Amino acid sequence: MEQLDNDQLNWTPSSESNSVVLIVKHLYGNMLSRWTDFLTTDGEKEWRNRDNEFVTERKLSHEEINWMWEDGWALLFKTLYALTDADLDKKVKIRGEEHSVIEALERQIAHYSYHIGQIVYLAKICKDKDWKSLSIPKNKSKEFNDLMFDKK
Repeated sequence: MEQLDNDQLNWTPSSESNSVVLIVKHLYGNMLSRWTDFLTTDGEKEWRNRDNEFVTERKLSHEEINWMWEDGWALLFKTLYALTDADLDKKVKIRGEEHSVIEALERQIAHYSYHIGQIVYLAKICKDKDWKSLSIPKNKSKEFNDLMFDKK
């Protein structure tokens, strides 16, 4: 997201697609709902307005998006760090459906991975040849492997 300007953060490839901003808004809403009182209340809180997470009310800035991103992840990690071994055997509900704590964790991490992939893909489209790879750049695997194996 750091590689994108405000227009790119808010860009959608089609009318049925989401921008990076909307994906972050959705992740944030999901994280607040799921991780607030994780062990004691349904993960889909009554106060959440999921449909609004996909509405562009106005262009959001890097600062606003970064705040949502950091705040959502902070709540997730605060919740994870508070879990004990005994909590892993407990059951939680998401939209009334019962899950083990492990199942709920796996469900959410898979969900977040899916959306993070969307963010990266949108960013790569926006930046095109100016994209700075987050891992091994395209057509650079041999150079990377040579470097890694030379280190050992």
